[in-house]
Amino acid sequence: MRRVPWLFVLIVCVPTLIAMVYYFVIAAPQYVSEAKFVVRQPTSDRPSSFGVALQGVGLSSEQTDAFSVHEYIMSRDGLADLSRRVDIRAALQRPGADFLARYPRIWEDDSQEDLHKALERFVTVGYDSKTGLSILRVKAFRAADAQQIANALLGNGEVLVNRLNERAATDAVTEGQRTVAEARIRLAAAQEGLSNFRSREEFVDPQSAARLSSEVIGNLMGAVANLKAERAQISAEASSSPQLPSIDNRIRALEGQIELEKGKIAGTPTSLAPKIGMYETLVLEREFADRELVAANAALESAKMQARRQRLYLDRVVSPALPDKPTEPRRLLAVLAVLASSLVLFGIVWLLRVGFSEHSQE
Repeated sequence: MRRVPWLFVLIVCVPTLIAMVYYFVIAAPQYVSEAKFVVRQPTSDRPSSFGVALQGVGLSSEQTDAFSVHEYIMSRDGLADLSRRVDIRAALQRPGADFLARYPRIWEDDSQEDLHKALERFVTVGYDSKTGLSILRVKAFRAADAQQIANALLGNGEVLVNRLNERAATDAVTEGQRTVAEARIRLAAAQEGLSNFRSREEFVDPQSAARLSSEVIGNLMGAVANLKAERAQISAEASSSPQLPSIDNRIRALEGQIELEKGKIAGTPTSLAPKIGMYETLVLEREFADRELVAANAALESAKMQARRQRLYLDRVVSPALPDKPTEPRRLLAVLAVLASSLVLFGIVWLLRVGFSEHSQE
């Protein structure tokens, strides 16, 4: 023993002995329940521009969705939701749990912050890029506790995915419904304006009235032309014929009626021309509002279909099993790790000590 350096005893032997005492005598056995799941969409349509960008850096939309669930499981919100399903404090401080592994440890308080740190020690979740599966591992001092906590975490993950689906669908559909409501209001206003115009002007369609007036004017002008031709013929045969004054009166009456009909169409404040302009504007506004409503309804249906296609699902590939024997801690491996680390540290310290000795001798 005199030949054994005291530094070796202090750095290697003492830590290794402490590790052996802890892992082989004190450390409580821990059961591990493992589950595998995948977060996916029911269909894989053409990826969006954002999805293409993610694939360019080695990520896919399924991975990002899975990472969202991972972050939630290990978050404080996830811990709060887990506490509503499972008595997590009781599960991590079962009788027989050793003082270094249990919650709370001797230097910790029974606080939410320290409970979250304990969750990070007992729960791990990761992603296997080869299989595309997420792996959840839960450690506990009882097999039933490990399985119960794993099932509760997966259940909370499913609730999160459903909440994300509902929020995305609600946002898209709500926006579409708002657009449809605005289009309906615009169409109703346009229809009301057109109805008020017809009631005020006493015209169902001023364009039709203008066409009828034009036809009347055409007929009157044709009659005037016939009368003028008849008068010219009579005047040529008998310039003093008593029929000429009567024909002239008829021609003047028809021409007066023509001017009256022309005044109804244009040239006066009460003519049809400005009313036709107002009517055409109102009709055009109604057509635009109607087209907008059709487009808004189509966009709403598309948003509903898109929301259904983009729903996420958390599928359990491997459900949490009830472990039949403890697999943690790995006692021998842990002691060997302490021994190897101590030897490396001893070698570094020994080299430093030898170097200082040689330097002081010089």
